[in-house]
Amino acid sequence: MKRNVLGVFVDATSYAEAVDDVLAAARERRPFAVTALAVHGVMTGVLDREHGGRLNSFDLVTPDGQPVRWALNMLHGAALADRVCGPTLTLHVVRAAAEEGLPVYLYGSTEQTLDRLMLNLQNTLPALKIAGHEPSKFRVARPGEDVELAARIAASGARIVLVGLGCPRQEVFVHAMRPLLPMPLLAVGAAFDYHAGILRRPPEWMQKHGLEWLGRLAMEPGRLWRRYLILNPHYLALLAAQWTRLRPAGPPPPVTDRPAVFPV
Repeated sequence: MKRNVLGVFVDATSYAEAVDDVLAAARERRPFAVTALAVHGVMTGVLDREHGGRLNSFDLVTPDGQPVRWALNMLHGAALADRVCGPTLTLHVVRAAAEEGLPVYLYGSTEQTLDRLMLNLQNTLPALKIAGHEPSKFRVARPGEDVELAARIAASGARIVLVGLGCPRQEVFVHAMRPLLPMPLLAVGAAFDYHAGILRRPPEWMQKHGLEWLGRLAMEPGRLWRRYLILNPHYLALLAAQWTRLRPAGPPPPVTDRPAVFPV
């Protein structure tokens, strides 16, 4: 069930429920847009109301970070015992897909990362069917390229698409492609890099106590300092304002039109 966190609708869900939702859409061959939002992801929707409307059109938005889970519990009494983060959700989904024989398609990142990712997945899940893969072009789509890409994915026989383009590019991509593909599309963040062995995940104790951002900042300070040192305090201030009712957290207008320009 969706709950309002600073105007962004986040589902109070669990790993088991999220996997069930994704697999049901895959079996039924219906469009289903999924993303997992940590603080940075929520704040992209707060600071860009058009993007916030885009996020609120997603079928499933999971609480990726502990601070987002805490917000659901504090503001809405969700009583969530755990977050539902993108990399771990990815593993649960591909395991379930392997068990049911549902092929997956990998889109995003680089060819090198995808090669390592596929090797690791095939070593750990021999039954997993990878219908196809395609690295990011790191540019915006050309006119008609979305239709061509959708045709390639559909022709591959894939039933689930995993998208690793980074936030917020991947959410824009999933929103644009959802109407063109009768299958779930999951924006999975850094999952490709983690499961390919390119990035190390912070220790479990940091993840459990909401300090994963600190571990990532230590590993990539030049790229991530602005995200965490500026956005995290901003998020906490806005959350306090919503909790004390000093700031109404109304959702942005819905975005239903597909974007004319989106990343590929």
